[in-house]
Amino acid sequence: MQQHLQAIVTVLSLVNPLMCGALFARIESTQSRKAQIRDSIKVVLAVLSILVLAALFGTRILHLFGISLDAFAVAGGGVLSWIGFSMLSGQSTMDSSTMHQDAVNEQHSLTPVILFAASPGTITGVITLATAQHSPELPITALVAISVAVAVMWMAILLVTSVDKTSTNSGGFFRDTVSRFMGLIVIAMGIQFALSGIRAFMITNPT
Repeated sequence: MQQHLQAIVTVLSLVNPLMCGALFARIESTQSRKAQIRDSIKVVLAVLSILVLAALFGTRILHLFGISLDAFAVAGGGVLSWIGFSMLSGQSTMDSSTMHQDAVNEQHSLTPVILFAASPGTITGVITLATAQHSPELPITALVAISVAVAVMWMAILLVTSVDKTSTNSGGFFRDTVSRFMGLIVIAMGIQFALSGIRAFMITNPT
């Protein structure tokens, strides 16, 4: 249970449902409520498909290139820690502001939301969670975390669009605070993955 909770928090931090909701609300500001719900389902299905494919086939791709699970756990943990440091320092907020502007420029394109939720960092986190299971069976922990994170993202999208915020800076302090806290969680999980990978590698490859 604890493993599932840690995985859920990690994927939630990487997906960042609040920011996805803000991006979606800006893109769909001129759409009807019915169209917003329809487009939100499209976003959810796209993000879900990308992350599930990463969880199911990510380890097979690693094996194809001869990369051990332990090595990827170390590398993935390092990448997650770097992403967490970026979130903690506020760089993710700056990147999100840029994506807000891109969303304005692209009329009704859902691509910015999908790319933000299923970013390379999120995909790396999902594959790292799948490899951490060290089992040839289905990566249940990663799939559960993906399902919960995508469901929360959809609820956040519907909530933000129903509130219909028009000010870019509204809720900025709250989003920054949440982003920094989530960054700390991502750093901790990244370090844990890296240390676990190093320990497993030392056990399987004793000097």
